[in-house]
Amino acid sequence: MKICVREYTENDIERMIEIWNEVVNEGNAFPQDTPLDKKSGKTFFNEQSFCGVAEAADDNTILGLYILHPNNVGRCGHISNASYAVAADSRGKGIGRLLVKHCIAVAKRLGFGVLQFNAVVKTNYSALKLYKDLGFTPLGEIPMGFRMKNGDYEAIIPHYILL
Repeated sequence: MKICVREYTENDIERMIEIWNEVVNEGNAFPQDTPLDKKSGKTFFNEQSFCGVAEAADDNTILGLYILHPNNVGRCGHISNASYAVAADSRGKGIGRLLVKHCIAVAKRLGFGVLQFNAVVKTNYSALKLYKDLGFTPLGEIPMGFRMKNGDYEAIIPHYILL
């Protein structure tokens, strides 16, 4: 299957909300615990510095997405942050890798100097492997940094890569 990553359009937002909410509802990767609705989703995605979508070339189905934005302001505004979501039925096909690589290129183009992930959950093994493969540096564990859907706490491992 050929997949392209491109900037999102307004026509993509409904599917982006579905995929985002799928990850939120799984409760093991995103810090958000409230799903997006049509209005909040449109606002959320429009507020980002960039949103990319992974699209199947044969039928234009959106399979995943990412958001990119500053991690902080002012003197730390050169550090970007991103989140990635891949539809459950499309995971394990290399879509996350395509999204992260595209995100790195876009972050550079937008003038960011660093891409940082604040809260990679320790049990998110596929993300940890991907970030290692792509050259991200882990910064150590923060115990009890993430509340899982079942109420238990898990460590998080912040990561960064110089752009």
